[in-house]
Amino acid sequence: MGIVILIILVNAAASFAAFNSADLMNRLLMRPYAIKNYNQWYRFITSGFIHANWTHLLFNMLVFYSFGQAVVSYYNYYFGSHATYYFIILYLGSMVTADLPTYIKHRNDSWYASLGASGAVSAVLFTSILINPLATVYFYFFPMPGIVMGVLYLIYSWYMARKGGIDNINHDAHFYGALCGIIFTLLLRPAFGSEFIGKLLHVSF
Repeated sequence: MGIVILIILVNAAASFAAFNSADLMNRLLMRPYAIKNYNQWYRFITSGFIHANWTHLLFNMLVFYSFGQAVVSYYNYYFGSHATYYFIILYLGSMVTADLPTYIKHRNDSWYASLGASGAVSAVLFTSILINPLATVYFYFFPMPGIVMGVLYLIYSWYMARKGGIDNINHDAHFYGALCGIIFTLLLRPAFGSEFIGKLLHVSF
């Protein structure tokens, strides 16, 4: 079983369990106040495997599957036997790191809670865009370059974040996750940066 499918299955199982238990959902949510005051550090991980509803889960996993398969292929090509190991670090590392600004911002807010694989999925999405920015992707059956999809994704995230997180989805984590994915992949192979610029400069219309 591939690592992408395995991660999707874990997300689906954890989310389904949380959908059917309000108590479990509450114990798995990202709650910065509980982390600070009760040392519940596990929430950095568990909150990244549960989702607000089926639509949230399906959208995140569709994006993750589409771009995750591509990133695994790229990693296999460039990093060989280390590819799966690096991909796991990319996913879990971005999940945690993307939530750190949220933790700092809301660590004294007992009311705040969020959830979702936003940071990790965004990291995978933008890693794919970094390596191959002009690859054709489909958004609701409309083809577009990956970099255009990425810009639209961030615009949507910015809009939803400004609404105040009324859906409990941490939209700010999309930005931080994107940054984490790009930085981590550049650390693995800095040449991706110059190659990214070169591909954009040589695009033809």
